[in-house]
Amino acid sequence: MSIDQTVAVIGGGPAGLMAAEVLGAAGLQVHVYDAMPSVGRKFLLAGRGGLNLTHSEAGDLFASRFGERRSHIEPLLRDFSADALRHWAHGLGVETFVGTSGRVFPADMKAAPLLRAWLHRLRAAGVQFHMRHRWLGYSETAEAPTALRFETPDAEVHAEASAVVLALGGASWPRLGSDGAWVPWLRSRGVDVDALRPANCGFDIGWSEHFTSRFAGQPFKSVAVEFTDRRGHRFARKGEFVATSTGIEGSLVYAAADVLRDEIKASGHATLLLDLLPDRSPEQVHAAVMHPRGSRSLSSHLKGRLGLDGIKAGVLHEVMGREGMHAGEALCRAIKALPLRLNAPRPVAEAISSAGGVRFDAMDNRLMLQALPGVFCAGEMLDWEAPTGGYLITASMASGAAAARGVLARLQVAPR
Repeated sequence: MSIDQTVAVIGGGPAGLMAAEVLGAAGLQVHVYDAMPSVGRKFLLAGRGGLNLTHSEAGDLFASRFGERRSHIEPLLRDFSADALRHWAHGLGVETFVGTSGRVFPADMKAAPLLRAWLHRLRAAGVQFHMRHRWLGYSETAEAPTALRFETPDAEVHAEASAVVLALGGASWPRLGSDGAWVPWLRSRGVDVDALRPANCGFDIGWSEHFTSRFAGQPFKSVAVEFTDRRGHRFARKGEFVATSTGIEGSLVYAAADVLRDEIKASGHATLLLDLLPDRSPEQVHAAVMHPRGSRSLSSHLKGRLGLDGIKAGVLHEVMGREGMHAGEALCRAIKALPLRLNAPRPVAEAISSAGGVRFDAMDNRLMLQALPGVFCAGEMLDWEAPTGGYLITASMASGAAAARGVLARLQVAPR
C-alpha cells in the first residue's frame, strides 16, 4: 500500500486498539507502536479484580457521569455506546453479564481472554504491532507532524504516515506505559494541554502512628460520606472505603475524588463528613449514646448499644481525642458526621486514572489537533475524567473509534 493509505497509532491501550480496529477494517495499513513489551497492560491490570467493561444504566445517566465534559463525550457515546461495547465483546466470543451494581463484566470476569481474541482479530485484519517503540515527540527540525521518531532497544527509528492517532494515556500507573511524557512535546507544537492530575485517587489525612499501626488496610464498611464545596455543591453517598497508611482510598472516596481534589487546590484542604451509622437516625444514635452505661466502659457501651467497634471506634478516638469521646452531645454528632480533614490527593502516578490532558478546544470535531493537521487524539490523554464503573473504558474506546473515523474522513476512505 502507498503511504497515503498508512496510519500510525501510538499507544496500545483500549483507545489505540479500537482506533486500529476501525482503521484496519476500512482496509488501511495500520501500524501500532507502544513503548511496552506488550499491549493492553493497564487493561489487564484493571481486569485483575474482574474486568468492568461498562455500565448498564440508561444513556442520559451514563453521559452525566462525565460532568463538565459531558457535551464533548456524549457525541462519542452516541456512535459507540455501552450497548455497542457489549455487542463488540460478544463479537469476540466474550459473553457479558450485568452485576447487582449495574456494572457490566465478561462472563468469566477476566481481561486476558478478551484481549487475546481482540489481538487475533486485529492481526487477521493486517494490523502490525511494533513493541518497545517509545515515541520521542518531534525534533526541532521536523516539519511534518506525521514524521515520527521512536526510541527502541537497538536504535532510534523513524517512520512516516499520512495520519497519526495518539492514544498515549494520561499519567497514572507510569510503570505500565502512561507517564505523561507527551505533554511537553505537544505543548511545544502549540497544542493546549491542561496539566495532568490525579483522578479516582486516594487522599492524605495524616493519621497518628497508633491508628496506622492498628487499622491501615482495613475497610470502613456500610458508611456514608458527605461533602459540600465552596460553591455549595453537595456530594452524598453510601458505600465503603479503606484506611491507608497515609489516609483513605476506595470506591466511595474515588466517587468524590474530583470535587475533593479541586477543593484542596482552591482552599488548601477539604473536610469530608463521615457517617459511621447511616442506617440509624440521629435520634437513635443520641438515645443509645446517652443511655446510662453503669460500670461499663465507653468502648463497651458503644459496641453494645450501636455496634461501634474496630476501625469505626478507632477513627472516633483518632478524631475526637479522649476529651471529645466523653463529651456526650459532641460524640453523638461525630458518629453521624465525623469531620475528616483531607490535606492532599495522592500522587497521580498512584491514581486509577488522570484528569487534564489535551483540551477539546485544541481539536476539531473529529478529534484532530488544530495545530497539527493529520494528528488525532483519543483516550485518557484527552481532557476529561469519569468515575470508576466502566465509564473510563467505554469513553476511551468510543474516542478511539471517533478518532479513527476522523482519519478515514481526512483520507477520504469509506468506513466498513
